Amino acid sequence: MPEFEESRPFTETNALKPFISTDKDSMSMQFDMSLIQSRMRLDDPIALDLQYTRAMMAFLLLNPEPAKVLMIGLGGGSLAKYCHAHLPQADITVVEINPHVIEVRDAFKVPPDSDRFRVVCDDGAAVLAKTKQGTYDLIMVDGFNYEGQPETLISLDFYKSCRKALTESGILVVNLSDVEPECTRLVGRIWQTFGEPVMALDIECGGNRIVVASTEDVFRECAGGFGRRWAVLPEVHKETLRFTAASIEYELEPWQGAKKAAKVAKPKKRGR
Repeated sequence: MPEFEESRPFTETNALKPFISTDKDSMSMQFDMSLIQSRMRLDDPIALDLQYTRAMMAFLLLNPEPAKVLMIGLGGGSLAKYCHAHLPQADITVVEINPHVIEVRDAFKVPPDSDRFRVVCDDGAAVLAKTKQGTYDLIMVDGFNYEGQPETLISLDFYKSCRKALTESGILVVNLSDVEPECTRLVGRIWQTFGEPVMALDIECGGNRIVVASTEDVFRECAGGFGRRWAVLPEVHKETLRFTAASIEYELEPWQGAKKAAKVAKPKKRGR
């Protein structure tokens, strides 16, 4: 279990209480009437309903079995529930700054804390800043408040903290608002931190861009064996990624050539 201080209420002076809206098919979390923060299917609470959440599962093709996972932002718990249910080997910590969001976790069927799953009320940026180097195999950042993306979760220092907290082959997945020119600027910050192995996946509806960053070796391995990795992926993950897989494969195309080039041995000189 990661070394965390005992979970404590975090006081955010401007923390708004979310409200819950329901229809015959789903339950949603909102801070106002203009934007849905999270949505849960009533017939399948674990399924990922919003397209951007499904795209955030792109990491499954890079590493289908991360051992230690950190999530920044709970919301309605969509990502947390899915990973808890379908990644039984993973130790998952979710950090949420707004105590009012955590208060409605039961309504959204978020599992109770256990030896491998916990929700911590704290500032995600502060938690990452004090996290030991090489702690997590996967960090997922989906941190929004009623005003949008908090500056503390999109700064260059924050992304550097993410990189430091990841293992050598660790993966960062970030949900960004696709509003320009801010989105391109933020993708640039991630690229500045991780270098070339960064892919940006545009979401057709919802106003999101999902960024996945790791190491050159991780991207090369996935690019070189993409078809094989897709073939052995559990059906539940294939269904989750069916609208995103083609985009992931396209983003990895430059790394296919790199993988093949790395395997080409220099010809031996023949004696006469």
